[in-house]
Amino acid sequence: MSQAKMAKADGVQDLPAPDQFPDADVVIYDGHCFFCKGQVARLHRLDGRNRLAFISLHDESVARRYPDLTHDQMMKQMYIIDRHGGRHGGAVAIRYLSRRLPSLWLLAPLLHIPFTLPLWSWLYNQIAIRRYRMNPPANCENGACEIHFRK
Repeated sequence: MSQAKMAKADGVQDLPAPDQFPDADVVIYDGHCFFCKGQVARLHRLDGRNRLAFISLHDESVARRYPDLTHDQMMKQMYIIDRHGGRHGGAVAIRYLSRRLPSLWLLAPLLHIPFTLPLWSWLYNQIAIRRYRMNPPANCENGACEIHFRK
């Protein structure tokens, strides 16, 4: 499914796609997750200058664009592909954003305290594995979300 169709199907609209802003960092997120969609919508509002473009990991173009990232890796954490091709996942991605977006600069000192990355990674992973429970959809097609509630 194309990016535009995927954005509409996921219920996330008005997010710039990588094709719209080729010089922007790309945020790859779980477009089937209501919690994740809310967070990327918030990121888009905080951005304000089109520094970020967004794409769901379920978009068919993701595998073509980023063949080094597996579906399993992307299901475990959000990824940011920076303008230079660098990959930032999970808590490292949040740290990266705290330096990239002026509205998050207040968080940067806290997130960059020496030796705290393992703590931030653990916290990020705890949220990531529970994300489908945090804001469960009203209905999932054929019980598709049930797989995420068994963990």
